[in-house]
Amino acid sequence: MTNYINNINDNFIVKTITPFIQRENEHAYIVGGFVRDCLLEKDGCDVDIVVKQGVAEAFSKSLADFLNGYFVELDNINKIYRVVFPDKQNYVDIAEMCGSCIEEDLKRRDFTINALAYDIKNKAIIDVTNGITDLKQKTIREISSQNIKDDPVRMLRAFRFESQFGFQMTETLKSIIKDNRIMLETTAKERINAELIKLFGGQYAPETLHALYNSKILEMFIPEVKEIAKIPPNSHHHLNLLDHSIETVNQIQRFYEISEKEVKAHLDENFLGGQKRLYYLKLAAFLHDVGKPATWKIEPETGRHRFIMHDSEGAKLITNTLKNLKFSKKQISYIQKIIKYHIYPASVVTQDSGEKAYMRFYRKMEEETIDLIAIAYADRMSALGPEVTEETVKQNIEGLNFLLQNYLKEKNKMSPLPKLLDGKEIMSLFNIPASPKLGKIIEQLKEAQLNGDVNTKEEAVVFIKKLIH
Repeated sequence: MTNYINNINDNFIVKTITPFIQRENEHAYIVGGFVRDCLLEKDGCDVDIVVKQGVAEAFSKSLADFLNGYFVELDNINKIYRVVFPDKQNYVDIAEMCGSCIEEDLKRRDFTINALAYDIKNKAIIDVTNGITDLKQKTIREISSQNIKDDPVRMLRAFRFESQFGFQMTETLKSIIKDNRIMLETTAKERINAELIKLFGGQYAPETLHALYNSKILEMFIPEVKEIAKIPPNSHHHLNLLDHSIETVNQIQRFYEISEKEVKAHLDENFLGGQKRLYYLKLAAFLHDVGKPATWKIEPETGRHRFIMHDSEGAKLITNTLKNLKFSKKQISYIQKIIKYHIYPASVVTQDSGEKAYMRFYRKMEEETIDLIAIAYADRMSALGPEVTEETVKQNIEGLNFLLQNYLKEKNKMSPLPKLLDGKEIMSLFNIPASPKLGKIIEQLKEAQLNGDVNTKEEAVVFIKKLIH
């Protein structure tokens, strides 16, 4: 246990606030995920502290003064406050405990592995539900069924912990979820969104997605999976479409793990709401073939399965589901882009392409170039039907590797495409109102630039004249 306590005490935030707590002679407890992660010898997440009832606000203000930091009121009704360090990067959240003592507070939490506290003053871990034993046994155990029902999102959180840690739920917890999953329908979609993104980020997401599908929870929030599950294997896919979609998530994780530092850094960046770009890419990978059920045709002569334009159809089809889950416009746009262009990299490398085609791809995909190459890799490795030869796979992967390495070499040399005419100029020059037609003209002009057919403002004017006459 000493090593675990050292992990906690060596944390910058804990080390910084400990002298204040010792000086104030106040009992303050670090609770939840930070303690759990330190015991797992992982990097601790945000530091959350509870103090006895009636003192949280005064405690927080005094700590802010001690640090020369900043006091922020997060929720005055529930008495939750934030103290931001002088660097404006680090912070600690402080709340009043539920109940009259820390033991009561811990017993009201979701799972035993989260019902752990660290007494900063006495440098001791408090474990009233045998959470440490469950951590060692890699078990997600409910504290009580009522605690789960009190906050139904905890059911989805259990799957998230499976995905992140590779732990297993108890049979009792599985039964609680089975009997009460309908309660998730009334949970705020913003909270569902947050849990899903973290779930997709987990190393064990593929196994968890199978469990989530079998529990019938996945279809509650991504209803398209019911149709996806109906598409069988075919000559190019050794898996049914649901398993292929899940395996694509697995292959994205593998791509990340074998990638060089520059690629990992790109996928690790905080992205669109504070989570890693990798997490959103894995979600997009799961959804990349969502358009296939609507475009599924079997050729009567050959028996071959066709899904013509499933990429474009999928990008449109998924919009309402993502909106319902409260994804932002930028997040939806990113996921749509990955779905819409997931075939593009393979088409570049399987044709007799040259540098012009490569540069067009890089410019068109912009910041998502690596992401698209990753999903093309994952899609290839997840589709190994009887007509797919080892040589085909080898050539595809070598081509994608070349496309990636060439991009890493060229990306800092590429200047952005100049904006030859903006929307207002086009409206003025050609007497076109703001409309879908205008948007289409702007998109066609960009495509002409990418192709190298239009390079100057004068050429842009001539190009648009031809379009509208």
